[in-house]
Amino acid sequence: MAEASRIFQTTLMPSLSQSLSLRKPCSLTITQRKTSPTIIRCTISTSGSDTAKATAAPQPIPWGCEIDSLENASALQKWLTDSGLPPQKMDLRKVDVGERGLVANNNIRKGEKILFVPPSLVISANSEWSFPEAGEVLKRYDVPDWPLIATYLISEASLMKSSRWSNYISALPRQPYSLLYWTRAELDRYLEASQIRERAIERINNVTGTYIDLRDRIFSKHPNLFPEEVFNMETFRWSFGILFSRLVRLPSLDGRVALVPWADMLNHSCDVETFLDYDKSTKGVVFTTDRPYQPGEQVFISYGRKSNGELLLSYGFVPRQGTNPRDSVELPLSLKKSDKCYQEKLEALKKNGLSASQCFPLQVTGWPLELMAYAYLAVSPPSMSGKFEEMAAAASNKSSSNKEIRYPELEEQAFQFILDNCESSISKYTKFLQASGSMDLDITSPKQLNRKVFLKQLAVDLCNSEQRILFRAQYILRRKLRDMKKGELKALNLFDSVTKFFK
Repeated sequence: MAEASRIFQTTLMPSLSQSLSLRKPCSLTITQRKTSPTIIRCTISTSGSDTAKATAAPQPIPWGCEIDSLENASALQKWLTDSGLPPQKMDLRKVDVGERGLVANNNIRKGEKILFVPPSLVISANSEWSFPEAGEVLKRYDVPDWPLIATYLISEASLMKSSRWSNYISALPRQPYSLLYWTRAELDRYLEASQIRERAIERINNVTGTYIDLRDRIFSKHPNLFPEEVFNMETFRWSFGILFSRLVRLPSLDGRVALVPWADMLNHSCDVETFLDYDKSTKGVVFTTDRPYQPGEQVFISYGRKSNGELLLSYGFVPRQGTNPRDSVELPLSLKKSDKCYQEKLEALKKNGLSASQCFPLQVTGWPLELMAYAYLAVSPPSMSGKFEEMAAAASNKSSSNKEIRYPELEEQAFQFILDNCESSISKYTKFLQASGSMDLDITSPKQLNRKVFLKQLAVDLCNSEQRILFRAQYILRRKLRDMKKGELKALNLFDSVTKFFK
């Protein structure tokens, strides 16, 4: 779905988005043949430790295509039409925003329902396997939807032309745009200033851990169904990269997840609010346009109200600075260990599911009430220990009233605390951006040079957008503190005047 910018040539990599969710299998009815063709095994090395495999440069997958391949996309469109996809008002073409996208071939009205992908062309947790025995084993072990669909995708991909989904899989990118494909050294180097680095590392570890769990608990016990030369770290990196960038939740089906061929060729626009859903009246996956389109215009949907960092994490691209109204930056805050009430405050936070160090989202328009509550707790003196629990609950959004809490006597200190942390983060971004102009890429291969330049550009774009939000917060906080001090000065001058009068 996220076919990132044209800067990223066919030598580069992907990103991610949703966390592994332990959900019950989807009940979407999918019809598919039950056959057990001969498996075509790929030749991917599985030597070395799991950690090394997770952080090493990825090996090519023997299926899929280059990210901008229209030949494979045309074959997909023909197969979908032959398989029951009704006539569409869009064609798949090369586009300016993204490598491939859906372009209007007719006038499309605002509020019109378009797409209509039938359930028979949707991949879900209930899709029938070409190897039914493999699917039955996974369901017997109660494997959640995400790893189940990831394993299903690998199983079908390994069958090449023998799989019903071969045309769809052939049109998928061989290397999805995903932070799963960034090495640890690249994450440390290019995302050192952003909190997205921590989330990317966590996601990579989650994918690695999921594969290891499946391998040790299931695959090793059924090697005839799940041979390691097919079901390994590299193929799982690929399948999860596909899921993070293309899997959608369908609100009308209780948020169940599915891959929707054809629909996942739609690109994201920050200006669009419409999204994919299952329409019970037409019995297909559709979306309702929030604007008209003329023939030749690219049609967009929303991937969700995500920050630039989240879009990079899940989809591998960063919107132009200032174009994403949902953009935010994670501001890290921490209790000071020198605080006399450190232990009491920490206990209050733990009771509410928080820790001594927390991140809160800042937007250009401001910050959440939870951040302010945490700041109050961080600066509160021992005399306010009776309020620690209330502050911690408000910081976790577990307060029974869910209302803003205010402590006027702590406001100036709380604003200064937030400002200090903003300026600390700004300095990290400034340091990275200053160094990025003189980074020694140390690359001899042109392809690797393209990759390094692209990753660096993504990081610079992200850092600029996140630093911009921090600068805005810094400005607001400084103004608030200045106004407070002016107010205090006026009050003090008034008090002095009254005192002099009585004297």
